[in-house]
Amino acid sequence: MTDRLSPGDDAPDFTLPDSEGKEVSLRDFRGQSVVVYFYPAASTPGCTKQACDFRDNLAELNDAGYQVVGISPDKQAKLAKFAEKEELTFPLLGDPEKTVITEWGAYGEKINYGKKYMGVIRSTFVVDPDGKIAHAFYNVRATGHVAKLIRDLGLAA
Repeated sequence: MTDRLSPGDDAPDFTLPDSEGKEVSLRDFRGQSVVVYFYPAASTPGCTKQACDFRDNLAELNDAGYQVVGISPDKQAKLAKFAEKEELTFPLLGDPEKTVITEWGAYGEKINYGKKYMGVIRSTFVVDPDGKIAHAFYNVRATGHVAKLIRDLGLAA
């Protein structure tokens, strides 16, 4: 298990395939702010709710200068189906080996109904235009998280 990231840390760079098979790198977003969020699995109820919240608030985030990228351990085909079904217009990247997920500290021990297991920790990061971590949120809730993020970024009216 890697250490968790904190504000001021360099955001670990990555290059992963998106739902269309196109390579997307963190460095593609240099000079802009980017919200990178990690979620356990496409098309599960919580992850769908979270992705749709990002979709529904994307214009507000984009207008404020924030791009959004979602990362899960899903393979490209599953991501493509998820993106199409939910009409997601931001990149969904697949990390089946969990390399990037682990580097960002978003993989570790979880407890569900008293059972311990290893899995993706639902986490959200805001990376500044210089590639530094501006905000790091671990163990976020699927529901209401995007609204809280918008408030934390000072975007809420």
